[in-house]
Amino acid sequence: MQSSEHNKKNQYLTFTLGDETYGAHIDYTKEVLEVPSITKVPRTPNFMLGVINLRGNVVPVVDVRLKFGMPPKNITKDSAIIILEINFGGEPVTAGALVDRVNEVIELNRESIEKPPKIGMPLSADVIEGIGKQGNKFIIVLNIDKLFSQQELSFGQNSNKENKI
Repeated sequence: MQSSEHNKKNQYLTFTLGDETYGAHIDYTKEVLEVPSITKVPRTPNFMLGVINLRGNVVPVVDVRLKFGMPPKNITKDSAIIILEINFGGEPVTAGALVDRVNEVIELNRESIEKPPKIGMPLSADVIEGIGKQGNKFIIVLNIDKLFSQQELSFGQNSNKENKI
């Protein structure tokens, strides 16, 4: 008999970058936005698109395609920004992630998520929590806490604490 912990289902918000489907644990996702006006911030990495005004708070936005080393893509009607709450030194930090398209919220059993292969993965192994299977489709499940570096989160933390629009 299997334990209920082993069979526990987790929910993931799935989104698309290019031809691949990714998943972010629903606990990290706060909302999904149509792409608003983004203000560029000087001297930031190319994947740091800038900041948006989210109900009076400054929120940094990262182009996940560029962060993952993919070629840039124009923003379309399907593009969206996923607002994430990330753990930074024990404190929550809000950041936006620009993606090609948001798909749906799905449930995955823990046993349907396998460790990522050690070779042939386009991303650093610590960014990938695992590879989920839903039918014959694969979903790259991301470790959201490791998606951004401390430097990137420091930018977001400073923006959220010091600047109001």
